[in-house]
Amino acid sequence: MSDETPICSAKGCRADAVWVLAWNNPKIHTPERRKTWLACEEHREHLSQFLGIRGFLKDVVRFEDWEGSEES
Repeated sequence: MSDETPICSAKGCRADAVWVLAWNNPKIHTPERRKTWLACEEHREHLSQFLGIRGFLKDVVRFEDWEGSEES
């Protein structure tokens, strides 16, 4: 893992990530596969809507909770 602070995935945003948006494109990924985007408070809703409209969004989790679940 890098010591760098994770940043928001929204284009041009340099804010610290607060949320993890787990998603999956069922046309190209197996059902259990999860890709992730990171979001700051300002962009969480926009990125969630973008993925949700396409049927890709699977879960939205606070970044610190996601990190904790990945270490288990």
